[in-house]
Amino acid sequence: MKLSQSFLNSFLIATMIIFLSCNENKQEEKQPNQLVISKSTYQDQLYGFWLGECIANWTGLVTEMDKIGNVGAIKTGDFYTRNDWGKPDQPSIWAEGIPSDLSPTIDFVFAEEGEIWGSDDDTDIEYLYQYLLDQHQTSFLTGEQIRAGWLNHIKSEEENYLWVSNQKAFDLMKEGITPPQTSDPGLNEHFDMIDAQLTTEIFGLFAPGRPDIARKMADLPIHTTARNEAAWISNFYVTMYSLASLEDPSMSMKERVFWMAEEAKQVLPRSSYPSKMYDFVKSKYESGIPWEQARDSVYYRYQVDQSDGYDITSRNLYCNGCFAAGINFASSLVSLFYGEGNMIETIKIGALAGWDSDNPTATWGGMLGFMLGKEGIDKAFGKTFSNQFNIHRTRINFPNEGIDTFENMAKTGVSITERVILNEMNGEVDTNENTWIIPLK
Repeated sequence: MKLSQSFLNSFLIATMIIFLSCNENKQEEKQPNQLVISKSTYQDQLYGFWLGECIANWTGLVTEMDKIGNVGAIKTGDFYTRNDWGKPDQPSIWAEGIPSDLSPTIDFVFAEEGEIWGSDDDTDIEYLYQYLLDQHQTSFLTGEQIRAGWLNHIKSEEENYLWVSNQKAFDLMKEGITPPQTSDPGLNEHFDMIDAQLTTEIFGLFAPGRPDIARKMADLPIHTTARNEAAWISNFYVTMYSLASLEDPSMSMKERVFWMAEEAKQVLPRSSYPSKMYDFVKSKYESGIPWEQARDSVYYRYQVDQSDGYDITSRNLYCNGCFAAGINFASSLVSLFYGEGNMIETIKIGALAGWDSDNPTATWGGMLGFMLGKEGIDKAFGKTFSNQFNIHRTRINFPNEGIDTFENMAKTGVSITERVILNEMNGEVDTNENTWIIPLK
C-alpha cells in the first residue's frame, strides 16, 4: 500500500511530538528538586501517624514517671532495663504505690477492633490544631484563632489534661492574653518544659519535604507554650516529621531515620544544650554500648553533673524537672538511635527509658507509623487495630460527640496538606495520576 507524502509528514510530526513528550516526562521524573507524592498513599500514611502515635502513647503511659532518678526529694530507684519488659509495672511518682491500671505488666497497650482509642495530651492538641486549620481553611493559625480554639475545646475547671506550660498558657488565655505572649518567660515560668514537643510535630506532615514551610506553620503553635531551647527542640521534631516524606528506595528505614536526624539537628544552635545532647547520645550509640548504659550516661551527665549548660537540677523543681524539655529530648534520642527505625523496638526502648516516657515514645511512634502507613503497622505487629478515636476523653465541643475515625482524620490532613502545597509551596496537583508535585528547596 502506497502512503501519501502528506500522511508520512503528519506521522513523522506526531511521532516526534510523542517522543519529545515522553523524553520530557522522563526528564521531569529525574528532577532532583521535585517531590512527587501519591495522595492515596499519603492518606494511608497519615492514618499510620494517628495509629502509631496512639499505640506508642498508650504503651508509654504504663511507665510514665515510674523512673526519674534519685536526685531531689523524689527517688525512684534503678531505671528500667530491657529485662523489665513484660514484668510487673512499678508505681509512678504520683500513684501512691499503685501500678498502672492500663496494664499490670510493662507491655503494649492496644485498642482492638470494635474498641475506641482515647485521646491524651500527646494527641489531643494536635487534633485541635488540625481541626482549626481545616475550620479556618488556612495554613497559618493566628494567635486569636489559637486562643479561641483552646478556650472552646478545653475544659475550664475540672480535670482538663493540661500540665505545666500548657496549663499556664491556658490560664493566661482565660485572662485575655494571646499567643505568643502565653509563653513569655515573664508570664509563663514553665516555658522550658516539654509541652510544645508533643503538640506540634504534626505540622511537619502538612509540609512534606519542606521543613522550612513546616517550621513557619508551627512557629506560633510552638511559641504558644515554649521559648528558647524548648522551642528549638520542637523545631527538631517538626523537621523530622517533614523529612519523613522523602523516600529513597536505596535506603533502609534505619538509614532514613539517621539521615533525617542529622538534617534536623541543623536547626539546633550549635552552642545550645540540645545540640550537645544530640552529639552526646549519638556518640554513645556509636560506641556500641547498650541503650541502658547510654540512658544512664544521660542521667548522670545532665541531671547529676548538670553538664553543657543544662541546669534544671539546681532549680529545685518538683520531681527534679521530670517534665522538662531537655532531659526528655535526650531520652527520646536514646530510643530513636537504638531503635534504628524499627517501630516495635523504638517504642519498647522509649517506654523503658524513663521520665515522661509516653511523650517521646508517642513522637517516634507517630513518625514511624507515618513512614510505615496503616498496612505497615498491621504487618509489624501482626494484627489489626481499632480505627476509632474519642477526642472527648480529654477535650470538648467537637462534632459527633467526639467520636472520629483515623480514615476521616487522615482525609482532613490530606486536604490541609494540599492547600499548603498549592498556596505555600507553588506545588501542583496531577489529577490524572492523583499526585502532588512539590518543588523542593
